[in-house]
Amino acid sequence: MNRIEPIRNDVRANPPRSQPRICRRASLLALAVSLSVGAAAQQSRPAAPPDLDVYVAQVLQMFEVPGAALAIVKDGDTVVARGFGVRRLGDPTPVDAHTLFGIASNTKVFTATALGLLVEEGKLEWDAPVVRYLPAFAMFDPYVTRELTIRDLLVHRSGLGLGAGDLLWWPPSTYDRKEIARRLRFIQPATSFRSVYAYDNVLYLVAAEVITAVTGQSWEDFVSSRILARVGMTGSNVRHSMSAAGGNVAATHARVDGKVRAIAPFESDNTNPAGGINSSADDMAKWLRVRLSDGVLADGSRLFSAETARELSTIVTPLPVADPPADMPPLKTNFSGYALGLGVRDYRGHKLVTHDGGLPGYVSRVSTIPDVRVGVALLTNQESTPALGAIVYHILDHYLGAPPFDWAAAYQRASARSEAQMAEAERRAAAARDAGARPSLALEKYAGTYRDAWYGDIAVASERGRLVMRFTHTPSLVGDLDHWQHDTFIVRWRDRELRADAYITFALNPDGSIDQAKMRAVSPATDFSFDFQDLLLRPALTPKS
Repeated sequence: MNRIEPIRNDVRANPPRSQPRICRRASLLALAVSLSVGAAAQQSRPAAPPDLDVYVAQVLQMFEVPGAALAIVKDGDTVVARGFGVRRLGDPTPVDAHTLFGIASNTKVFTATALGLLVEEGKLEWDAPVVRYLPAFAMFDPYVTRELTIRDLLVHRSGLGLGAGDLLWWPPSTYDRKEIARRLRFIQPATSFRSVYAYDNVLYLVAAEVITAVTGQSWEDFVSSRILARVGMTGSNVRHSMSAAGGNVAATHARVDGKVRAIAPFESDNTNPAGGINSSADDMAKWLRVRLSDGVLADGSRLFSAETARELSTIVTPLPVADPPADMPPLKTNFSGYALGLGVRDYRGHKLVTHDGGLPGYVSRVSTIPDVRVGVALLTNQESTPALGAIVYHILDHYLGAPPFDWAAAYQRASARSEAQMAEAERRAAAARDAGARPSLALEKYAGTYRDAWYGDIAVASERGRLVMRFTHTPSLVGDLDHWQHDTFIVRWRDRELRADAYITFALNPDGSIDQAKMRAVSPATDFSFDFQDLLLRPALTPKS
């Protein structure tokens, strides 16, 4: 923040009687000029939206968000870096400027920045194949293995499906980062290489392995020392597990069985490179200042070059442009795409660089409009993306001088529509169910160990007259199978915070033995990282993996 230094009560303000008259006049003139410059600077300093406190409180209440951290940077100044609401429901302790929140996928641009630093040092090339640095790395298709570049790791165009491979780490699994990367070779592509955008997390883990291969440092050590420390983000950390460490940390909340309540945070460090940073309003303001200055640090030195800044925010993977909801006309876009850990599109005639992040109990949004030199970071402790949109667009509109628009009401309507659509989907599924259809086999015939090529083994056991599923490498994925219809069951996970019940359908051979089983989420609201649909389960004929 730029500061106006106070005028001291010294010779300028109280000249000695022996001072010549002309010098006294000059001193008084200098004082007047100093005062006027200071006042002008104070007047020209960017201001926050005048209704900010009332508006943010209204939105948080509307969408049942206990607390939020907000940073606003304009023209190089930190305009706002503060907290709103409380860290945990039922506890009056407020969120402040230093309260930590998981920023989730807003971590991705830090990973991209780390790679950019190594490109600047000549240790990497953006368009060099990954196998140059990780010779053992492989994808399912040998052509993709050979052609996949460092840049490709960051831009969601590898041919993997949406969230493919996330079950290797989500919920927390026994696999380590190297094993997750190794198992990517068994995941069949959903599309051809570089043809379609499909968001993934697992290739950011591969990016971390590249960083380690060329530096000898872990992703955590490199990002902490080479980025966070230099930016001055001294309160932030780089590990999911730190969200449960106590101290000035926002608790995680979500709607479970219709009620917002505190839930357990995500603690696995496998995916730190895709979403592990915990940060605060104060530290995110520092990051926004660096981003908006194209890499210049507070002391005038550079974190990264102007060329790297261009690389980070230049679209690589184009995205289709669709019309917004009829009641949200300001969201109409002319272009959209994904750069390196950042989304890029237009908003009200300006380039908007933005990204969302989501974890159990945390969602965040970091947005900049470079030509207006404004940036907003909003971190919250409840899974409400409508709250993000309502607050961030309201703030951006203030600095763009846009016509008033009631974003809170618009997102409230959109949220109601979405809930109605999901309820209707569930109603249709229930109406289409053949409730009288019985399983083809006795329940114990479905029991056994099933194997997926990329995940590994999943056990179905008959226990006290019912079937129970256990994902061998994911301790929390334990669920009871309730018959739905025919040879389809619903797996109801015992950990209800997962909110990810899934269908499993068994297919039989002509002799009545089980050929295979496939799964998919029951609700369209299920997080895409539960990529059950990518599993192809076959009875295991050898000892489990």
